[in-house]
Amino acid sequence: MSRTRTAILAALALVAGACGTAVAAVAPEPGIAAVPCTVDYKVQNQWDTGFTTAVTVTNNGAAKSSWAVKWSYAGNQKVTSGWNARISQSGAAVTAANESYNGSLASGGSVSFGFNASYSGTNALPTTFTLDGVTCNVDDGSGGGGGTDPDPSGKVDNPYAGAKVYVNPEWSAKAAAETGGSRISSQPTGVWLDRIAAINGVNGGMGLRAHLDAALAQKGSSEEVVQLVVYDLPGRDCAALASNGELGPTEIDKYKTQFIDPIAAILADSKYASLRIVTTIEIDSLPNLVTNTGSRATATPACDTMLANGNYVKGVGYALNKLGAIPNVYNYLDAGHHGWIGWDDNFAPSATLFKQAATSEGATVDDVHGFITNTANYSALKENNFTINDSVNGTSVRQSKWVDWNRYVDELSFAQAFRAQLVSVGFNSGIGMLIDTSRNGWGGTARPTGPGATTSVDTYVNGGRYDRRIHVGNWCNQSGAGLGERPQAAPATGIDAYVWMKPPGESDGSSSAIANDEGKGFDRMCDPTYTGNARNGNSMSGALPNAPLSGHWFSAQFQELMKNAYPAL
Repeated sequence: MSRTRTAILAALALVAGACGTAVAAVAPEPGIAAVPCTVDYKVQNQWDTGFTTAVTVTNNGAAKSSWAVKWSYAGNQKVTSGWNARISQSGAAVTAANESYNGSLASGGSVSFGFNASYSGTNALPTTFTLDGVTCNVDDGSGGGGGTDPDPSGKVDNPYAGAKVYVNPEWSAKAAAETGGSRISSQPTGVWLDRIAAINGVNGGMGLRAHLDAALAQKGSSEEVVQLVVYDLPGRDCAALASNGELGPTEIDKYKTQFIDPIAAILADSKYASLRIVTTIEIDSLPNLVTNTGSRATATPACDTMLANGNYVKGVGYALNKLGAIPNVYNYLDAGHHGWIGWDDNFAPSATLFKQAATSEGATVDDVHGFITNTANYSALKENNFTINDSVNGTSVRQSKWVDWNRYVDELSFAQAFRAQLVSVGFNSGIGMLIDTSRNGWGGTARPTGPGATTSVDTYVNGGRYDRRIHVGNWCNQSGAGLGERPQAAPATGIDAYVWMKPPGESDGSSSAIANDEGKGFDRMCDPTYTGNARNGNSMSGALPNAPLSGHWFSAQFQELMKNAYPAL
């Protein structure tokens, strides 16, 4: 389990070892004033020489325009990097102060930050925290993004909590070979099973068993998560061409017997029973049935075909059923992103369709551990310079050209709200969300430092938004994009993890037609000269030039992502 600070003020006895929890706090006596702040300090991932920690601070006092949290270590812990706070250390004393964008802390409000640190010997939990000099209570973390209590199936609540995550050596080697790439080459990324041949390995590359064997080697005595993208539906990606798959619209039986069944057989091997295997199930498929069919301007004949034959629903249901039956597999179903599903016309219908798929072909909602948003996309995690409730000169932000009546402006607010919608249609209340932050940092010199001018609602939104895409519908090799939040467990309420499911540096699609035997077509949305279509408001594509086929290494994009990383490298 994750190591969590649960004491109140005093130094309480700690459970020793690599994975422990402080003893429970005692409620204050009647008449004693409530402590004006609480701190939830969670060690999410720990190994022999280091650890990753998430901290959430809740202010129960007066509103603040800036803040600083302080604590001291009893051992030799040294903070090496951090995010969402400016962290400094002098000896054992650590100070985490607000960044320019998150200094505002309302009464009753919370702020979260995280860091990596080194240590040797015993990694004892801090015993006392202060917020602006005032000693805080210390929470038990029960309201966080996921714990490790087992459910009836034997699965833990949040597979990422207290676990390392598999670093794909093939991706790591490519990243490390890039100038400056060693700064991120040890980050965990998803392994994409995007065609039948990928199960055994393509062109001498690692197959599924090889990755699982490597994960066991990385695991040691710790818990280890392996992230797989299961992605080869019949008629795949009916609204795009760059990522069309190898199977025709009617080849559902081939999908079942030659793709899902062999994957399930490998994952069920008892050799891999100690791994926590996270699957991202069929990105982009079900949302296409909601938004790109029927009388909509964005409809395509291919999506109408897949809606009519039901093979997306059948394929997803079959995958959930087969993989969900394996005790150490955690299925996360792809749920698009806020710039796709966030509109009223799409939000509730998507949840209903996901429930249909999750209860087809023998699957039940118990086969769905959670959902993932923003897979391989660019939507900003959190827009801090405007909210959906803002207005300018009496005009709502929803009426701006960028937001365009959407109810959400970023992925975190969308993922949390969509989770509630999914529960309301019958998914288990314990489901967690993943957010792919591999390419949604939007840092660099173009990142706004405050709201836009209030000349109009458009100047206000466009001047302040971190997401610098020309249109929220643009999805291919976006110019100006940057690495986002580093992978971390339980970063926010209802969120199991931020992940890099899309390996940074792998292309979304080629800039021009390239002959290939991978079933991948040429999509004009990957052409930087393309002037757009109904799905992106007839805007320029915003794509980088000279891109290779989807999934192939794109050095220029990798360099761009590092240059514009936020938090910066």
